[in-house]
Amino acid sequence: MKLVSYNIQYGFGSDGRYDLARCAKVVAGADIIALQEVERHWLRSNGDDQPEILSRLLPEYHWVYGPGFDMDASERREGRIVHRRRQFGTMVLSRLPIVWSRLHTLPLRRTVRPLNTRNAALECMIRTPAGPVRVLSLHLAHIATEERLEQIDYLLAEHRRAPSDGGPWSGADDEPVRNWSNGEPQPENPLAAIWMGDFNMEPGSAEYRRIVGSTPYHRGAAYLDGFVDAAAVASEPAEDFHTHVKTIDGGLTKRRLDHCFVGGMFAGRVRSVSADIGEIASDHFPLRVDIDLETPFATATGGG
Repeated sequence: MKLVSYNIQYGFGSDGRYDLARCAKVVAGADIIALQEVERHWLRSNGDDQPEILSRLLPEYHWVYGPGFDMDASERREGRIVHRRRQFGTMVLSRLPIVWSRLHTLPLRRTVRPLNTRNAALECMIRTPAGPVRVLSLHLAHIATEERLEQIDYLLAEHRRAPSDGGPWSGADDEPVRNWSNGEPQPENPLAAIWMGDFNMEPGSAEYRRIVGSTPYHRGAAYLDGFVDAAAVASEPAEDFHTHVKTIDGGLTKRRLDHCFVGGMFAGRVRSVSADIGEIASDHFPLRVDIDLETPFATATGGG
């Protein structure tokens, strides 16, 4: 299956032009799409409802949107309140149904300067041919390592407790007349997970090591409840592999800030990882991952 992660910078390209259709064209065709910096009702983006517009541009996908923060943007017109919320967050689109989702609003450190914003991780459970998988589209803090470490620790704790937590509901329905389950079986909350997004960190950083483990380590090692960098186990990561370019201290700096981390049970299933270097629909480049989610897990343990 083909996955793509893309920080779309609310539709503004590196050429300064606002064009959501251009962003949709970049990600169209993937099986699972994780987007970051998607917004609703901001002045800078014409007050657009971007999740709704993207869903119309990509009509073959199921989708869920998760705002990292939510502000009043309502207006009074002709004696009535037109209800709107100004939101900024992440989105997941999938060719397969998204069985359930939940939003993790991540720890935030209050700053004096510069501006800091609330970040979120959107978690979506998808039943793939390989088994149920929790896919996260996330965006970590852009200011400090310490804040990102707090956010990663939160997400790792949630990840490891997922199988014992259960999904939206668990247990036998003792009030069938109320039909809490809507006639459906208890949904899975598997250990199997894939994290994609803008992590605002580079390989080898403290945050990166918090996710994949310390180095040096046995090449190819993978804990069942841990993660590996998809690019580190891919067959042919490009030598000039980066997802972001920025001028820092007068020099042009290439950075790999966007990542895909796969659960340990997927370590041998990653086929390729690449970035569309030079794509101008955003200030980030799309990260593409080809992973085998078609072959069923050999045991129930792999699926959760």
